Amino acid sequence: MRKKNQSSLTNKYWLLAISGICIILMVLSLISNSASAPFRGIANITVIPMQKGINQVGMWLSDFSSNFETLQSIKKENKALQEKVDTLTIENNNLQQEKYELERLQELYKLDQNYADYEKIGAHVIAKDSGNWFSTFTIDKGSADGIKVDQNVMAGSGLVGIITETSTHWATVRSIIDDSSNVSAMVLSTSDRCMVRGDLSLMPDGKIKFEQLENNDNEVPVGEQIVTSYISEKYLQGILIGYVNEINVDSSNLTRSGYITPAVDFRNLQEVLIITTTKADLKEAESTDSTQE
Repeated sequence: MRKKNQSSLTNKYWLLAISGICIILMVLSLISNSASAPFRGIANITVIPMQKGINQVGMWLSDFSSNFETLQSIKKENKALQEKVDTLTIENNNLQQEKYELERLQELYKLDQNYADYEKIGAHVIAKDSGNWFSTFTIDKGSADGIKVDQNVMAGSGLVGIITETSTHWATVRSIIDDSSNVSAMVLSTSDRCMVRGDLSLMPDGKIKFEQLENNDNEVPVGEQIVTSYISEKYLQGILIGYVNEINVDSSNLTRSGYITPAVDFRNLQEVLIITTTKADLKEAESTDSTQE
């Protein structure tokens, strides 16, 4: 309590002292304007320098206040500009996403037109196994949408894989690059058959292995198309698998083998097309037609 009273008294003394100094300065200022030369000289020595100092301090405070207001104004403008930049960035990202989605959908549409004889359903990829490659993954369509096991799946420019499991609203796809995948295929120009085998260890090089191609007089150049074979048990005929990247004669001299560049980007899959007709459906339809004849 005593400290509080002492502090209050000290403040009062400072206030009185400052007030006294101000009064003295005012008196000296009046004297400097009206008094005789000696008093004016004293005033010039004491008052005028102090007035100049006070004026400079006042000007500095005025400039500081002006600069502070300008700084605040600039900060507000910067904040508004940053908000605008953020908005434009979001809009640009959305436009880029829409552009890429449009490009993918255009690819699917082109693929749909290339295989117009087959009925298809579009689906989105919603999950995948661990790793960089879409060897097995899940789509957002299931039995309720007409999806069933052994239906062929496409994307990009050709074959992705086959449906291996279905639920009401989802299904699992095993792609042709999976280690357990084997696809009966053929060279498009000659119809010579071969076997395409999945091997994830080859995918960093962007290749799929093919083998058991007969070593005959039919030339198979690099870039030749490899498609699904007409004798495949589960894959429909003529779906593009990829393009010959390398071909060699085997040690037996009876067969050739090599590598294919796949027609699908198995690192990035977002949308796919599912052919709703299976190979078994076609065989059953052909059998019914032959019986009726």
